[in-house]
Amino acid sequence: MLRTAACFVCLAFALPSWAADDEAVCGDNGVWLQILGAGGPEITDGQGGPGYLIWLDGKARVLIDAGAGASVEFDRARARIEDLEVIALTHLHTDHTVDLPAIIQGSYFESREEPLIILGPDSNNEIYPDTETFIDRLFGPQGAYSYLQDVLTYNSDSGYRLRARNVPATGKRRWARFGTENVRMAAIPVNHADVPTLAWRVEIGGKSIVVTGDFNNQKNVMPEFAKDADFLVATHAIPEIARGTQRELYALPSQLGRIAKQAEVRMLVLSHRMSRTRGRESQSREQIEENYDGYILFANDGECWGL
Repeated sequence: MLRTAACFVCLAFALPSWAADDEAVCGDNGVWLQILGAGGPEITDGQGGPGYLIWLDGKARVLIDAGAGASVEFDRARARIEDLEVIALTHLHTDHTVDLPAIIQGSYFESREEPLIILGPDSNNEIYPDTETFIDRLFGPQGAYSYLQDVLTYNSDSGYRLRARNVPATGKRRWARFGTENVRMAAIPVNHADVPTLAWRVEIGGKSIVVTGDFNNQKNVMPEFAKDADFLVATHAIPEIARGTQRELYALPSQLGRIAKQAEVRMLVLSHRMSRTRGRESQSREQIEENYDGYILFANDGECWGL
């Protein structure tokens, strides 16, 4: 895989959102990937929970996951709830969803009119609800934030209706039933122990961005699903030396390298970075580069890369 000069332009714009409070970080033209949060569930790593914002021509069109801090970075990025076409959740762990209520609450002060779709996994066990049930437990009449229940109705004081849709999270079939004039979404189930989890692929502005979610590559579906993607955003939660339960939850760096090579992705973005992988970047890069010779980016909160 050749490393073209165009890729250096992408790296030049990888600035944190706090770098210039009076200037937008992402560009006004083309497709951009912004990292709202590059950490995991820890509260000692100085990073927000997983969250990814995809921009097209200066407008934030897709939000994938909404971990702790996502609402703050959404504001800092100068994103507008009116521009979002879809929110997609990889799975329903707290570190991937906890800021969703804050974003919905904040939308009451904006002027959105179109329905806002939330896509997320269905469920086949009693521990994890499906996404439609999850949203009802948050905002429904008996929900944790029942004072916001009208957001689920056509008479919402927020001006729009929130609509949740379940996406199959078992098997190996690719789901691709959401599209707009600007965006097409596809998903595929991935293995994250017993947690119903999806990987997402976003086709936008002639570019492809794949977010793996948390996965251990047991099903080995990612190479085909991520084929020829411009960005592969992968969870980097464990080092190569990890053993036991950790490997039931997450893929090793060497596995990520093999996936990126087989998929022939343009860039591999390592996010959901945890304390056990921070400080081991050189080792992780070495393991990945045994198979993959493309660009490897270690994500941090607020960074934005253009395609």
